[in-house]
Amino acid sequence: MKNSDIKALTIDELKEKIVSEKEALRKLQFAHQVSAIENPMRIRESRRLVARLATELRAKESQK
Repeated sequence: MKNSDIKALTIDELKEKIVSEKEALRKLQFAHQVSAIENPMRIRESRRLVARLATELRAKESQK
């Protein structure tokens, strides 16, 4: 997801996206612990996406 796409989301959409991405991250981490996943870089990408979403959410909430 590009930063321009993230900036276009509303506060409620950001919160919803964070929850879904955190769940996907947990599933990836669990799958990687059970047996090595094909592309372990997806864990890093997912973690960074959650961080970017949280940063944008915090920025939008502070503007109010």
